[in-house]
Amino acid sequence: MSNNDSHPYLPEIALVKEVIEENSQIKTFILEYADRKRNQAFTHEPGQFLMVSMPHCGEAPISISSSPSQPGSVHLSVRLAGKLTAAMHKLVPGDKLGLRGPYGRPFPMDDLLGHDLLFVAGGIGLAPLRSVINTCLNEERFADQRLNILYGSRSPSDIAFKTDLDAWQNNPAVDCYLTVDVDEKGWNGSTGLVTSLLDRVTFEAASSKALLCGPALMIKAVLPRLAEAGYADRNIITTLERHMKCGVGVCRHCHMDSKLVCKDGPVFTLEELKQLEVAELAP
Repeated sequence: MSNNDSHPYLPEIALVKEVIEENSQIKTFILEYADRKRNQAFTHEPGQFLMVSMPHCGEAPISISSSPSQPGSVHLSVRLAGKLTAAMHKLVPGDKLGLRGPYGRPFPMDDLLGHDLLFVAGGIGLAPLRSVINTCLNEERFADQRLNILYGSRSPSDIAFKTDLDAWQNNPAVDCYLTVDVDEKGWNGSTGLVTSLLDRVTFEAASSKALLCGPALMIKAVLPRLAEAGYADRNIITTLERHMKCGVGVCRHCHMDSKLVCKDGPVFTLEELKQLEVAELAP
């Protein structure tokens, strides 16, 4: 729940400390709350989101892409997609915006302990998984686990989070593979769908968990491959995007059968999603 529960619809002011241009369409904003005590007290869990607002531009949910194991600021990675995000992309250090949250059910970090972890992401979908990955790498309790990261982008120019990807590729506990849909001059990596990278994964499905985030078409393509590899539905975890207006389960705008994405999600196991009518999983 929000740390501002007494006024759940009242945004708190945050300051832009740094802006990182990930690619032509994605920027990561490093934010700190204007209230120093609030900033020191802020906590979140991987997979949660914030409701972000700017005057005359509306409000939208944005996944937190930073790890809670690195407190003091919060990272929001934002893809250019509409009025609010266009206004955000014009922000510079020192500018202000409004934040509510954090909200949502996070990734089950305790359940990930003792398992090899497979992360499959496409585009901006790496943002919420970045929070999980860096938490696993920063916390001692995950020290003996191996991570496999598969990341697909449209082109080499569209690859985001390059600093993180470089660090992961140089980490002995991580196998990190990239692919692009369209080649460019100077690209020496893989070309093809992210599903082609699954052949490089050597994990035993029975002892590993898979975390997915990306375009619906990517998820639909990856799920059959994971099933063939022997992953149980309860060990496949993903996030859903829905148009969430309140973030606290009041407006029910994000309902999905009997569930509300803002409160019961956005993180779900495949086992849970198969009990609901989810368009992303339709054949």
